[in-house]
Amino acid sequence: MPSNQQRREAAKRKLERQLVRRQEHDRGRRQRLTVIGVVATVLVLAGGVWYVTTRGSNNATAAVDPATGTGTGTAASTTPGPKTPCNYTSSGKAAKPVKAPTNLAPANTGTVAATITLNGSKVDLTLDRAAAPCTVNSFVSLAAQGFYDSSPCWRLTGNSALNILQCGDPTGVGNGGPGYTFADELTKTKTYPKGTVAMANASPTTPDSNGSQFFIVYQDSTLPPQYTAFGKVSEAGMAVVDAIASKGIKGNSQDGPPVTKTTVDSVSVPGDAVTATGSYATAAPATAGTAPAQPSAATASNSAAPTAK
Repeated sequence: MPSNQQRREAAKRKLERQLVRRQEHDRGRRQRLTVIGVVATVLVLAGGVWYVTTRGSNNATAAVDPATGTGTGTAASTTPGPKTPCNYTSSGKAAKPVKAPTNLAPANTGTVAATITLNGSKVDLTLDRAAAPCTVNSFVSLAAQGFYDSSPCWRLTGNSALNILQCGDPTGVGNGGPGYTFADELTKTKTYPKGTVAMANASPTTPDSNGSQFFIVYQDSTLPPQYTAFGKVSEAGMAVVDAIASKGIKGNSQDGPPVTKTTVDSVSVPGDAVTATGSYATAAPATAGTAPAQPSAATASNSAAPTAK
């Protein structure tokens, strides 16, 4: 007859196998787009409790840029760089029929107005072309094609560090996107005060994985500078978001669907927002023994950026 110790060991091995199978299944099933402040996972094994805490980090700031060879001090990398300021790379299946932007050198100065109609109420945005031209370009392209129309804001968070309303997935599940990804447009000192509109991305270890999902910060939030901020919500628009947030999260949770069912009815942008073009400097070709110049954030090249989430 097995002893208590043997039974505990057998139970532990069985649970470990189940966890491995579950992780493999989850990885193959979907890649959930999320914004993570602090995630705490509790594992119970044979009467003991294991706490696993994951925090976003900024470890990539010292990494070598694979696209440009920056930091190597040797011959230039053979990896070809982007040929246009903005690049939208095919990735997965779009949540609804939509095309990637065809304007690959969009306006990169000034701002553009946009309006999200949220549960029948207007939420006015000012999108910052100078800070994130490729992100704004993608957003207005998706808006003009009706990608966001009748889509849910599927996630609300509320805690001391992270206070956001997340939208942009027409499926409402959290893994939907436009069928393409594009590069981060970041600054190392970026903060996320109330009213910020920023991009969600695929994971803390997957930079340059922006798609269609975005979030609105309804209370100053503590996040590493790993999410491309591309706009601001007006004071009147924030009153609409605040009203949704004030009703709380289902299950009295800190992260989940909002109690108030929230739908993006439509997103309107000016007619010329999609076609407006900008002026971009052309980098000089690299020569052997030197690293090519690092593109600026305004060019939105596929240069290395801090890891996200």
